[in-house]
Amino acid sequence: MNEAGMVIIGAGEAGARAAVELRTQGWSGPITLIGEEKHAPYERPPLSKNLLLGEDEPSPIFILNDEKLLQHDITFLSGCMAVEIDRNNRAVILEDGRQLPYDRLLLATGARPRKYALEGSENADVLYLRTFSDALSLRSRLQPGTHVAVIGGGFIGLEAAASAVERGCTVSLIELGPRILTRGVPKEIADIVEARHRAAGVDFKLGVTIDSIANNGGRQAIVLADGTSIECDSIIIGIGAVPEITLAAGCGLEIENGIRVDERLQTSDPYIFAAGDCCSFPHALYDGRRIRLESWRNAQDQGSLAARNMMGAGEAYTVVPWFWSDQYEQTLQVAGLTDFGEIMVSRNIGEDGKFFFHLTSDGRLVAASAVGPISKIAKDIRFAEMLIQQQARPDLNNLENPDVKLKALLKDLVRP
Repeated sequence: MNEAGMVIIGAGEAGARAAVELRTQGWSGPITLIGEEKHAPYERPPLSKNLLLGEDEPSPIFILNDEKLLQHDITFLSGCMAVEIDRNNRAVILEDGRQLPYDRLLLATGARPRKYALEGSENADVLYLRTFSDALSLRSRLQPGTHVAVIGGGFIGLEAAASAVERGCTVSLIELGPRILTRGVPKEIADIVEARHRAAGVDFKLGVTIDSIANNGGRQAIVLADGTSIECDSIIIGIGAVPEITLAAGCGLEIENGIRVDERLQTSDPYIFAAGDCCSFPHALYDGRRIRLESWRNAQDQGSLAARNMMGAGEAYTVVPWFWSDQYEQTLQVAGLTDFGEIMVSRNIGEDGKFFFHLTSDGRLVAASAVGPISKIAKDIRFAEMLIQQQARPDLNNLENPDVKLKALLKDLVRP
């Protein structure tokens, strides 16, 4: 049996960042990073954006290439699957029978696309978007003049729809809910995003039920409950993601909307941690509410924190949640949890954008959301994020007034 060390299952954003952070913090023992895909760890946000649109031959944007893996002395097992965790002997069992002992184990297993079980879907040509290979398959279908149907009005579905439009496709978007972006995005911003898609030619079907999907000689047909049939060349399904908990549940770890961890990202087993899309955790800024985030930056931050805590740092995770999405020339950004707010204040930033602040009934700023050109919103979202972190209670008139700079509110807050 090999020497015990730090073992990380999952070579996405969280796992890769954790591996590097372990070395940065001075861990000199073995680090083993296990990834099911054959690629070295790569960034996932470009899969629904730049990779679909670029003219050049697509390739992943690597977080850790071979040179960096060697530089940090990280053993990377690519195209490898862990099938069991033996908690009694503190070992990970691989599909080829090998056993990897661990001092500490990090589960960074991410999430998998939520499947849509419909009559006929087993024979239909449907696409999901999670991996580089998925993106290559989708990219090959987005040919000018083809008709693409997108099921799901969340970030992935909308980004795929925007990319399809920009590649010259006709796009229909089907959302079972009454509006798009129902998770974490206020209706006011969702309406702006929808209007931009409609202006680009996207045909929306909102608040509908799908009866079946059929493959008619290479053409796809989506039949709605009202009898409407949408004929298309390709179907993209983006209806959310499910946390990958198979290994965790199999070895008896506590599960609650993902792998249940405490504020230090430690599971119910003190030798096992979890980070990223696969875990739920309590957040002190939101009264200890247990949340699970599917977010690039959350995976980055939690991967690094988990690594430090695997080495005994004992730090709590208190980072303000942050999400973003690029669609056409617009950027949508949200800092904090908008549904935690009871009061909403809008700030006029011109005709090409909107900015909103979300506060509790006693005036504490808990979230900010905005849509528009990145030059119009990025800096202020960052300052709003700092105000949220400081649990500020800014004057509502100052938030509403575009002449009052958020940076000035922050300076007033931290002034001794």
